[in-house]
Amino acid sequence: MADIQILQGDITQLKTDAIVNAANTSLLGGGGVDGAIHRAAGPALLEACRKLGGCKTGQAKITPGFKLPARYVIHTVGPVWHGGDHGEADLLKGCYENSLQLASGHQLSSVAFPAISTGVYGYPFQAASRIALETAKSFLQQPGSVTQVIFVLFSQKDYQAFCTLYDEG
Repeated sequence: MADIQILQGDITQLKTDAIVNAANTSLLGGGGVDGAIHRAAGPALLEACRKLGGCKTGQAKITPGFKLPARYVIHTVGPVWHGGDHGEADLLKGCYENSLQLASGHQLSSVAFPAISTGVYGYPFQAASRIALETAKSFLQQPGSVTQVIFVLFSQKDYQAFCTLYDEG
């Protein structure tokens, strides 16, 4: 049975099949979630990312989790918010869909996501969260290996807002 969970905390501490990294196009580390994941995974993650040749916005690539409790890291590049008329919604939906398809292709059952593009990329939190929830719900209705999607929000404020959106349906 497929399910969605919402947690407040540090995504780098989760023991899941995969955690998703809100990466930049170089995949070579950055700030926020990206920097935290690279620090927690250790230098081997950077070396693995160097071999991937970057990643386009809306796409996803996978590496081992190295020193993380998660077995894998799925790296996806969210869109920078430019007002909503530049394909941002489709690109963000692609981040979630492509990450989940990659997980399914690797026969993974549990995948944890941060709030992609809502930090320095400026995507409005509620709009981004709706896309995340709708995409996960739709994906989990299809047969496949992914049976658990976990959304991990770092701040109490974001956690509460995400829970409210989830409860609204």
